[in-house]
Amino acid sequence: MGPPRPGWVVTELAALDWELGVLKTGKEADVHLLRRGLPDGSRTCLLAAKRYRSDQHRLFHRDAGYLEGRRERRSREARAMSRRSAFGRNLIAERWAVAEFAALSRLWTVGAPVPYPVQLHGTELLLEFVGHDEVAAPRLAELRPEPELLRDLWHQLVLALELLAAEGLCHGDLSPYNLLVHDGRLMLIDLPQVVDVVANPRGLEFLQRDVRNTAKWFAARGLPRDVIAEDELAASLGRSAGPP
Repeated sequence: MGPPRPGWVVTELAALDWELGVLKTGKEADVHLLRRGLPDGSRTCLLAAKRYRSDQHRLFHRDAGYLEGRRERRSREARAMSRRSAFGRNLIAERWAVAEFAALSRLWTVGAPVPYPVQLHGTELLLEFVGHDEVAAPRLAELRPEPELLRDLWHQLVLALELLAAEGLCHGDLSPYNLLVHDGRLMLIDLPQVVDVVANPRGLEFLQRDVRNTAKWFAARGLPRDVIAEDELAASLGRSAGPP
């Protein structure tokens, strides 16, 4: 069961999907732009379709460290994924799609700045499109914010990381390339590898790396180190995410 559905999502059975092109290609998934609407044009919405690959050439780089602390219940499936058989590769792709849908559902429900997860089908995840007029919002890495906006974006990021930590989680692969800025609002994307900081033996390491990677970018753009307070932030997040 997903999070409460926003009113803009088109859910009518008569709705059709139109492919509008590729938004992004990545190592493990490609993101396409879709328009979903009623045939009479009375209701439409834009969606991002994230499609995880399962072809024979892909080895998911996230598999090893991120999955520590998670258990596979079926030994047949675990063996298939380990051998990277065709069945196993498809299972791996499906597992990442399921993981991302679950993470987004949980985080969207608690108010974290993430795209709304609309639908999951196999290796495809349908998400809220973040952007204007079929143009995706820019990644943080592409921007050169003025000092006031830079400071505001950093504070938004800290609040987002605190929300994740309150859930016992960290992003696990955070960088300026998986943060979007839409109308001055920071959005976290690419969350299939979200890490349980307590259950994963490397949880604190991933959390600290998230802080370090983003703090480095903000410092390079001119945000003062005393505002960033990188070590203090990482320690505070670790305490919030840790066991009671």
